[in-house]
Order: sequence, then C-alpha cells, then structure tokens
Amino acid sequence: MFDSSAKYSQIDPEILDLAKTCKENMAIPEQLYGKYDVKRGLRDVSGQGVLTGLTEISEITSYMVVDRDMIPTEGKLYYRGYNIEDIVSGFKSEEAFGFEEVVYLLLFGELPNDKELATLVHMLEKYRQELPTSFVRDIIMKAPSKDMMNTLARSVLTLYAYDEKADDTSIENVLRQCLQMIALFPLLSVYGYQAYSHYHDGNSLFIHSPEVGLSTAENILHILRADSKYTKLEAKILDMALVLHAEHGGGNNSTFTNHVVSSSGTDTYSAMAASLGSLKGPKHGGANIKVMQMFEDLKSNVKDWENEQEVRDYLIRVVNKKAFDKKGLIYGMGHAVYSISDPRANIFRGFVKKLSEEKGMQKEFALYSMVEQMAPDVLMKERNLDKKVSANVDFYSGFVYSMLGLPYELYTPIFAMARIAGWSAHRLEELSNDSRIIRPAYKAVAKHKEYVPMKDRK
Repeated sequence: MFDSSAKYSQIDPEILDLAKTCKENMAIPEQLYGKYDVKRGLRDVSGQGVLTGLTEISEITSYMVVDRDMIPTEGKLYYRGYNIEDIVSGFKSEEAFGFEEVVYLLLFGELPNDKELATLVHMLEKYRQELPTSFVRDIIMKAPSKDMMNTLARSVLTLYAYDEKADDTSIENVLRQCLQMIALFPLLSVYGYQAYSHYHDGNSLFIHSPEVGLSTAENILHILRADSKYTKLEAKILDMALVLHAEHGGGNNSTFTNHVVSSSGTDTYSAMAASLGSLKGPKHGGANIKVMQMFEDLKSNVKDWENEQEVRDYLIRVVNKKAFDKKGLIYGMGHAVYSISDPRANIFRGFVKKLSEEKGMQKEFALYSMVEQMAPDVLMKERNLDKKVSANVDFYSGFVYSMLGLPYELYTPIFAMARIAGWSAHRLEELSNDSRIIRPAYKAVAKHKEYVPMKDRK
C-alpha cells in the first residue's frame, strides 16, 4: 500500500542557515559574463545557439541571411531533409497514422516502403508485449510517484537490470534498446499514472495490455481509458501530436543532454533517463501545462470570453505580473528558435479546430484563437519589443490533451513518448561518429585564497 506519510520535505533549521551561506557564495557578478564574453545558455547576444555539433537528423530554419543581416522568416522544420508539412500531408486521412513512419525516418534516414514499415511496426508490437508482469507489479505499483516523469525515469533506469547487454554500446544493441523504449514509454507512463491515481486518489485500478494491430496513439488511448474506447479523430490527433513532438534539432535541452551523456560512452538507459530529467523542467517539456493553467485562470477571471477588450485587459495584467502566476509570461507564445511562426503550431491548429467541433468546445477554441491573435500585439506594446512573437506548439497541445480527457500528469510524458524517437536517433548519430566527450569550458572567476587551518579560524 502507498504510504503517503513517507515524505522527505522537512527542512531542518540548520539547512536554512546553510542555504543562506550557500546563496551568498554562489552568486557570480552579472558584469563578469560580459567581461569574459560568456555565451550564457550556449547562445550568442542575439539569442542564436552556439554551434556545437553537426547533425543530419533534423533542421530548423527561421531566418535568412541578407547582406550579413539575419532576417526573420516563416519557420520551417525538416525531418531528415523532408519538410514536416509535406510529411504530414502524406497521412492526412483519418485511417493513416504517421508516428511509426516518422520513427523509421528519424532512425534510418529514409522513408520506408510498405514492407519496411510493417517490419518496424511488428518489432514495436513485439517489444510492447515483452514488458514483464513482474515489472509492473514490483517496480511501478510498489512505489508510485505523483510525478509521472519521475516514474518514467525510474522505470527506464530499472530496465537496465533486465538487460543482459545493458552496457553494450554497439549500434546494433543500442538500436534494439531504443526500439524497446519507443515501444515501452507509453506503457510505463500510463501504468505509472494509474498506480498513483489508485493508491493516492482511490480511483479504480485497471491495467489494459497493449493490443497488436493498434498504432502507438491508439494503444495510448486504449490502455489509458477504462472502457478502451476512442474515436478515429481522437486517435488521429494524438498521433499528430506525437509526429510534431518527435524531433526538434540537436540543440534543444533534452536532446543536447542526450548528446552530452552519450558522448561519455555510458549506457542507453542512463542517457535516456538524463534526457527525461531535462524534459521534466517547466522551461522545456512542462510548458503546455502552464498554458492550460493560464487559460483556466483566464476563464475564471474574465466574465465574457468573447469580449476582446476583457481578454486583452487580462493579458495586459499577465504581462505586467498582476495576473496568473505573476511571472509576466503569456505561456505558449514565443520560441527560442522560431520568430514569425512555429510550423508545428500552424499544422496543429487545423486538427485542433476539428476536435473542438467533435467535442462541442468551439467556444474554447475561439478563445484560444483570440489570444493567439491578440497576444503578440500586447507583448510588443507592453514590453516595447521590436518584433512580434508567435504561438508555439505548446499553445495548442495542452488544449488538445484536455479535449482528449488526458490528465495533467501525462502531458509531459506524452512529449517524452514522442521525443524518445528523436533522442534515439541522436544517440545513434553520436555513437556512430566516434565523437569526443563533450566538455565546454567554464571560466574560473574565484579569487585565490590562502588556506587557514581550523585552529586559526574565527
């Protein structure tokens, strides 16, 4: 039984004093970063990422160079050289699911034919069936965590003990491990949520086994819902979310983490757990939850959602740190790479509209559309920005997950279920090119001091 009293949250008074000393001695003067030309966050002064590697897996474009000037353009995303818009157009029918095809493309660098795709799908189905019953009982059920990313990372690290070739970093073995994790991430995440929901909230516990013949998206809905029922449109839109989140360049935080850890020669389970730790952060994978929470706060504090002035006034209060979480951020707006547009948000928007109509949530969709149109202007005026920002993929993904009835706890794990495909491709690329261990430099700025023996200290 889950012991909710076993908590490690008590902070001793001594720690409070030590933390004060820690803060005082950890602060680095801001001006030193400029003095030593430190690229904070591995970005230059314009916000562009510092070049640290080469990749053939994906490409993001958002600027064009004209006479040495960086001119913002519509955002484009390419998987293995193929425009994501073209890829998506290839499986727009409700019967076609694309995530498995994208997995093949990212891992092997080429589009599969029918036979090649069928082989991959068969392997994923096989690996889904191979999660031991004892693993669910002994690992997931006995120590449920309120955070599914924690549960997922712990499960991934524990899988190491079930693998006789856990430390074998040959491409053949790593590929096998990656395919197994692509297959198992949905099970580990959903079962973890069901265990916590049962033991902590008292909800009925049910465990559905994955079914052969269902896509990854269909299996997620099948094992998550008590009645295992879903519509074709629901499965199609969840599949689209997986496609759009599967990969986003080598420089995003979780993928770069995978490159860094993989460059040390460590095992696949450690590399993927490290990526999960990065994705868990609210500045990375948790953004769609913040979007949802912001909209819930908006609906609670704006009497008429259809009144543009009331909505604008709310957004102005948010930007001026007077509403929602007082951070001054309109969540879902802006991106570290894209400027004029995020192609993933553009693609997603049409599917979101269809789902809102099926769910009778047109009013909510209209509110999202209004905020998407209004927020860039509000940000420009209130912050005196010289360029507009655009909605990113997280702006709509949380809304989609809410319409699908998915719990908040699974929002970020769904991101991981998709991005494990990209992480796998980048780990294989890192290992295939015999790269050096990644070790950027840090400038030491502490003054040299003379050591004082204990007996002479005051």
